[in-house]
Amino acid sequence: MKVVLLKDVPKVGNAGSIQSVSDGFARNYLIPQGLAEMATPGRIKDAEQRTQAEERRVEREERAQQSVADQINGLRIPIEARVGGQGRLYGSITAQDIAEALSNKIGTEIDRRKVLLEEPIRTVGEYQVTVHLVGKLRPTFTLVVTSPEGVPGAFGSVETTPAEEDVASSAQAGPGAEVTDEEAGVSREQLES
Repeated sequence: MKVVLLKDVPKVGNAGSIQSVSDGFARNYLIPQGLAEMATPGRIKDAEQRTQAEERRVEREERAQQSVADQINGLRIPIEARVGGQGRLYGSITAQDIAEALSNKIGTEIDRRKVLLEEPIRTVGEYQVTVHLVGKLRPTFTLVVTSPEGVPGAFGSVETTPAEEDVASSAQAGPGAEVTDEEAGVSREQLES
């Protein structure tokens, strides 16, 4: 049976397309769910007109977005994130973070849903990211994830607080060394309560 799809149906076709499907699939699933209607000559003609109008609209949008795609193609965008051991990030960098950084760089608002990212980024490095602007217009750029220098959690030296230094020095004194309440940072009021 031929049907005109009203909505995109995975593994069948896109909205507005004319598809041949089994009678049972059309009558028991597609038509009752409002995903398709039977293909009559009038509906086929309407579907073809809608498809042509959609193609013209996408072509206009592609021409309008071409300058944005040219700006994005080949860019290198740095993002700093706090890093723990072995180059793993605290948290992750999501499509929202990437869209904001890209929007700031090119001066044009990019929707997070247009950033094609299979899973959030969780390690330091360089990543190729694709942006689906419209139709077949899919520019790519390089995202460089780095850690800020001198920030706790970044690679390199870790600064300790005076209290941590006191604990470390008392631990070095040995197992038989006695630590006073003042050295441990405990007041007499805290001990009595």
